[in-house]
Amino acid sequence: MTRTAVVVGASSGIGRALARELAEGGYEVGLAARRLSELESLGDSLPTKSFVARMDVSNPDEARDRMDRLADAMGGVDLVVLSAGVGFENRELAWDPERDTVDVNARGFVALATWAMGHFESRGAGHLVGISSVAEFFGNSVAPAYNASKAFVSRYLDGLRARAAAADADVTVTDVIPGFVDTEMAMGETFWMASPETAAAQIHAAIRAGRSRVYVTRRWRLVALLVRLLPEFVTRRAFD
Repeated sequence: MTRTAVVVGASSGIGRALARELAEGGYEVGLAARRLSELESLGDSLPTKSFVARMDVSNPDEARDRMDRLADAMGGVDLVVLSAGVGFENRELAWDPERDTVDVNARGFVALATWAMGHFESRGAGHLVGISSVAEFFGNSVAPAYNASKAFVSRYLDGLRARAAAADADVTVTDVIPGFVDTEMAMGETFWMASPETAAAQIHAAIRAGRSRVYVTRRWRLVALLVRLLPEFVTRRAFD
């Protein structure tokens, strides 16, 4: 049977690279993001059948409706990857950037994660992948909403994984925790920088293995461990 995947946030960065990686692995891919022209050009270049949907996850009700229509067009979805996200340097602590971050990274994420779980439970199986960040392990005065939203994503995925286990459902939930990847979200960072293609290959490997959690690249697991062990004043000096 043909495997099907939807990648939300497929117009750039990790989402775009992962959509290509999945297509090269044999998936028919649904591509969702705000920039329709970018999705169409990507879809035209993929080796398998693609489906395109313009989607703004900051409008959660509309995004869920678009997912319904995309899944119908694809005949059902086996894998959903939630890669859409925003982050802003906000030293002034202005309201608009914080609001937009929460709208996309938290409200929009939950809207589509719950859609995916409902879809998989109705089909009897499925795989949900959410993109978090090592930023979840510490606060940041420059982008406080971004770091907090990524902690929210990981804890929410933990809850969905527990739900699937309690229901004895054949649903896998994978939390992807990237370090610095060469995308717009990197905000100029270069330390241990990975390419989107390297990140996509490691995420695809985690999907195939049914992993519950994966660090991208793997060395960031050590950073996460150190951050959790070090006093707050040390991590604040290191990451602020």
